[in-house]
Amino acid sequence: MTANECIKNRRSIRKFDSRPVPHEVLARVVEAASFAPSWKNTQITRYIAVEGEKKAALAKCTGWSGNTAIMENAPMVVAVTFVKGRCGYERDGSFSTSKGDRWQMYDAGAASQTFCLAAYEQGLGTVIMGLFEEEEAAKLLGLPEDRELAALIAIGYPGESPAAPKRKTVEELLSYQS
Repeated sequence: MTANECIKNRRSIRKFDSRPVPHEVLARVVEAASFAPSWKNTQITRYIAVEGEKKAALAKCTGWSGNTAIMENAPMVVAVTFVKGRCGYERDGSFSTSKGDRWQMYDAGAASQTFCLAAYEQGLGTVIMGLFEEEEAAKLLGLPEDRELAALIAIGYPGESPAAPKRKTVEELLSYQS
């Protein structure tokens, strides 16, 4: 599969079959995702694989019944977290850009998409979810003070094959300036 095929064919999967995600397959996905670009190569993204009873409890932290149903159906949910205070900063703790600490989420987003593409290559389906009760989920996961929860990714073997949604044209997305 080419990179272009992977990008164009990957879909957000919201229904999964009952097969568990083998831990060795997830390790390959995370290893590939570790190559996502990051600010000054800080590599701040961390992953927590959640299964079983803890996944069921995490599903109750979504704040939206749609995400709760997705998480209950998925055999695994991966919490995407990042180490705070390293990305977008200089060594003295000052911000490098006017974006302040927002660059942390940018890097977590790039890593999340890389994770989803790597999962697709392994035959897995994913959907990135951003709607959840952050404090409640972080407490349930036992996140240390230096970490923040960026997203939750439901992952498993697809139980559906959704069609591609309509895409904007290149003319709508791209402009040039001289």
